Amino acid sequence: MPAQDLPPSIFHMLERNVGKKVRVLMESTYGFEGTLEAVTQNPAGIWISEVEALVLRSTLAQPIPQIVSREETGDLYLNLNAIQRIEVVQQTPNRHK
Repeated sequence: MPAQDLPPSIFHMLERNVGKKVRVLMESTYGFEGTLEAVTQNPAGIWISEVEALVLRSTLAQPIPQIVSREETGDLYLNLNAIQRIEVVQQTPNRHK
C-alpha cells in the first residue's frame, strides 16, 4: 500500500524554522521576537532565545500595528495555546554605500 502524503502538522512547520528569527504575537498589543530554538509537543510550545519583548500600537491613521518599543529579556518558553500568531522574520542584509 503506498504511503499517503499527509499535510504537515504545526509541529513539522515549526521544526522547519528552528534556528530562524521569529516574531510571536501573544495579543494585538504585545509579543516577543527571538531565535526559535526548540519545539515541544507535550506540552505544546516553543523555546526562543535572545528574546526581545515587543509593544505594538495601531491608530486610525496607521491601522497595521507597529513596534513602538523593545526590551531585552532572557530565553523564553511559550505555550502554543497562548500564541495568536507566529511570523518568520526575514533578515535583510546590511547595504553599505
